[in-house]
Amino acid sequence: MNLMIINGPNLNLVGSREIQIYGAKTFKEYFDKISRKYIQVNLIYFQSNIEGELINQIQNAQVDGIILNAGGYTHTSVALRDCISAVDTPVIEVHLSNIASRESFRHESLITPVSKGCIMGFGLESYELAMYYFLNRQV
Repeated sequence: MNLMIINGPNLNLVGSREIQIYGAKTFKEYFDKISRKYIQVNLIYFQSNIEGELINQIQNAQVDGIILNAGGYTHTSVALRDCISAVDTPVIEVHLSNIASRESFRHESLITPVSKGCIMGFGLESYELAMYYFLNRQV
């Protein structure tokens, strides 16, 4: 199985940014851990602070599923929403924090309605929960 994790803006700072919200472990440390744990999965990782690069990755992905943390673009990007709608690859939206319990401007996700599902509030483990779906879904 081929899965792609795509992280949006500022997620390259996980482990050093707002540790009380996002934790002290870097995404690289977490990615290395799950790559070792799920050796049956070819995990591909991409991160960008640039909206168009995220869109290009989604459009060009040749994988069984995408795990997307769009960061701040979750609440603002009609372009990302349209991109997810345009591809056949299933997308699971993830967030480290529970965006529904944060500032009101974070409560609405433009990409939730076009994603297969949304997992939030479980820290870095949110990614693994999304992987669980892909590994256990009935095809």
